[in-house]
Amino acid sequence: MCRFLAYLGEPIYLEQLVCRPRHSLVRQSLQAEESKTVTNGDGFGIGWYGERETPGVYREVMPAWSDENLLSLSATVQSRLFLAHVRAATGGGIARQNCHPFHYGRYLFIHNGQVGGYGQLRRALETELPDHLYEQRRGATDSELLFLLIMARLQEGMSAPEAMRAVLQHTEVLMKARDIKAPLRFAAALADGQQIWALRYASDDAAPTLYLKPQVGGCAVASEPLGDDVEAWRPLGPRPRAHLQPGRVELLPI
Repeated sequence: MCRFLAYLGEPIYLEQLVCRPRHSLVRQSLQAEESKTVTNGDGFGIGWYGERETPGVYREVMPAWSDENLLSLSATVQSRLFLAHVRAATGGGIARQNCHPFHYGRYLFIHNGQVGGYGQLRRALETELPDHLYEQRRGATDSELLFLLIMARLQEGMSAPEAMRAVLQHTEVLMKARDIKAPLRFAAALADGQQIWALRYASDDAAPTLYLKPQVGGCAVASEPLGDDVEAWRPLGPRPRAHLQPGRVELLPI
């Protein structure tokens, strides 16, 4: 399982969430507390929005705790909206193209979880991608494929929540048709430069953890609380959807 965080609000330096807290994302890459995999050292990535519509992205295969470039970048870049992710590979191999966040146009996506029986589903899911999105596929992970399938639904006219729900429901239908018993587990954040949608879902009762923390000037979502203020982080229920907009946070059912 991976660990991630997302932030929307007044511009802050990335290091204020990625590196500085006692249990920062960099710390979680070495010693996570609420994951079956303690070490998340199979790569990392950050994506942030600046003055342009499309985000900047930095991804690397080395562990987050050993990358001096990450520390330098996080200490000098400010952003009003950014996503960060540390990876524990469950499939697809250790490669830069398999690291999160994934991006397409103005969208960024990070994911923690798994598609049960992915090897049995991959071909069927990939055939549903239109050619222009299939050409964007760079890696071999279920996470990237889910993201591109969500992009396809968005281009069909669905809203972001509708697109994520449709992809998850259809994936479950395919899993049941193949009698796959392994679960579908999904905690993710999707951003378009103005807002963030965060979702926690599972086909069983073991959805990956997700926490929400309103803070001065903004709001953060993370796989685990980031610091000493654990009581300020609100655990989300088994199937919630959080919608973060400037100055506003909504919690809705999937």
